Amino acid sequence: MLDLIAAFFVVVGLIAGWLLLRDFRTLPAGEATGVRPSIAAIIPARNEARSLPVLLGSLAEQTVEHSVIVVDDESDDDTAHIAASAGAQVLAASGRPSGWTGKAWACEGGASASPSEVVVFLDADTRLAPEALAGLVELLEQHGGLVSVQPYHRVQRAHEQFSAYFNALSVMASAVFTGRPSNEAMAFGPCLISSRDDYERAGRHEGVRSDILDDVALARNYQRAGLPVTCVAGGDQLSMRSYPDGFGQLASGWIKNMASGAGATHPLAGLAAVLWICAHHIVLVGTIATLLAPTTWGLLGWGAAWLLVAAQLRSILARLGSFSWWTWGLFPVPLMVFDLLFARSALDTVLRRSVRWRGRTVDLREGSP
Repeated sequence: MLDLIAAFFVVVGLIAGWLLLRDFRTLPAGEATGVRPSIAAIIPARNEARSLPVLLGSLAEQTVEHSVIVVDDESDDDTAHIAASAGAQVLAASGRPSGWTGKAWACEGGASASPSEVVVFLDADTRLAPEALAGLVELLEQHGGLVSVQPYHRVQRAHEQFSAYFNALSVMASAVFTGRPSNEAMAFGPCLISSRDDYERAGRHEGVRSDILDDVALARNYQRAGLPVTCVAGGDQLSMRSYPDGFGQLASGWIKNMASGAGATHPLAGLAAVLWICAHHIVLVGTIATLLAPTTWGLLGWGAAWLLVAAQLRSILARLGSFSWWTWGLFPVPLMVFDLLFARSALDTVLRRSVRWRGRTVDLREGSP
């Protein structure tokens, strides 16, 4: 009887995973034709000397004209020097007023420094294919409002593989790929593009100056202003490499993201994502129990469940990043890392009410670092 109940929840979880990503859309390659608006790529950067050369190099290869503004958010490495050497305009995000997060202040300063008709906000760890910026502009011209992209995750070192479940769940819980309209707009922070007129109408970054999740808050301000919000995945046009400096950086980053983002998930999508990951835990526990007391039907049943979960996870991760075979074939390994960091994030959220990130304390009560 317990096996039947477990099987039911595994099936429900697999269906939930499929529903959450059934309308998975990617950024198209654009064409460098016709008259384009003036474009400014604005990059808020805090200690991004390692990441910036890749992004700036990719921006130099774009097929549409644009300016590049790097806003140095009180870095203590060579961020400003590297940006200037690559020909970018460099601004210092100094004098941050009380009540502003560092990123919002940097984005606000970058947008204020440029008269461009279109503003593109890019995280320093992103990379664009040569036709990506043209594709972003075309998507903006089609939809208007705010366009946001969740980059394809470039995974290079072994520890980066542990981002598998975090990446999948953050996309699933956003509800942007379900194919159904949502009453709560969502956005992905690594890449945002908007016309300046719509950006002004939505209140700029000044309207989200104290929000930890400034991307989500900005999207909801667009929605309140009657402007559309469109989300796509990066596909082969826009990618990112997150947390290259070791497991400690990865752990700190995801602990911060989970702690600050827990309340921003879409309720039904969040529930469906919980059902999805519960199915993975059920299969893990059921497989261990069967191996400890093996029966022919138990081995066949739980073996089949393992294969189904692994196959779906492989399909999901292939769309989100360059994850290795063992992240889905041996899914309990990244799953246990997720559980440990989730527990730490819950501890920071409930008891400490703050997390550390890039040398700053992020206060989860106030939203001010």
